Amino acid sequence: MRSRSEPVNTRCGPRAVRCLALRRHVETVLYSIYASFAVLTGTVMGSFANVLVARLPRDASLVVPSHCPRCGATVRWRDLIPVVSWVILRGKCRDCNAPIAPTYPLVEVVGGLLGYLLFKRFFIDFSALTIPNAVAFLLFGAATVALITALLADIRHQIIPDQTSIWMVPIGLLGMYAIDQLGVEAFPIVPWQWSVLGALLGGGFLAVVAFGFRITTGKVGMGMGDAKLMAMIGAFTGALPGVWVILILSCILGIILHLMLLIARQNRGYAPFAPSLVLSTLTYILYGDVLTPLFLPNIWDMRSTLDGVIGL
Repeated sequence: MRSRSEPVNTRCGPRAVRCLALRRHVETVLYSIYASFAVLTGTVMGSFANVLVARLPRDASLVVPSHCPRCGATVRWRDLIPVVSWVILRGKCRDCNAPIAPTYPLVEVVGGLLGYLLFKRFFIDFSALTIPNAVAFLLFGAATVALITALLADIRHQIIPDQTSIWMVPIGLLGMYAIDQLGVEAFPIVPWQWSVLGALLGGGFLAVVAFGFRITTGKVGMGMGDAKLMAMIGAFTGALPGVWVILILSCILGIILHLMLLIARQNRGYAPFAPSLVLSTLTYILYGDVLTPLFLPNIWDMRSTLDGVIGL
């Protein structure tokens, strides 16, 4: 180690500083480029969610080219660019001028925002731009598409397609196992054992609630679609603390949304629970490490104890 009395090598010092500054500048530029790609990926995710919402509830094919529901004209490739095509077409079909709902570009914009937030979650800086983190980003990107589709389908069609819920469970389990083996430690990644427990606990808990309500009241208060969706959520977030934090947030959001519907006098006997589950899950994925101590202060100590019990 050089003492303070030793002279500084002025010949290489400034050059090293310039090299370091140039390296940091290059890293900043590359990081910004990757973040931009994440935003573009998110808009594509939102566009694909729009397609799924329109087709899955009707069991329509996903490989048939998109077409105008009014005139039947096939949508050209240049009219499929997320957000941009809607703006260029001024929200109308190129062939018959039928209006295109603004919800389509809105979902794409939301997808772009979520893509950026997921990027910041798994790539906190340039050094985090690794293949394992990229795998985690893609896995939770797929989960985000499924969640957005489930939310919109439940609102528009009062149905949660199995493709966005129970079919995603094995993808979540296998994905979490792969990420666990790759050594990704970013939140909300959990060991694959907790992923399995999350799917069982999440889906099982809401299934018991649904059957219990039906037996005691003779009415259908919660459909099995919500239980399947919660099983999928548990597979991606784990049993502890994921499932419990999401259920707490969902109940709070559900009450707020129900009160808003009552105030607006638009409660027609069906208050979908999927929007609350989806919004709570996305909030947990993006900010759960901050929110969890607020709702369950001692949950991490309990989690550490249980990790030791099950040998993690």
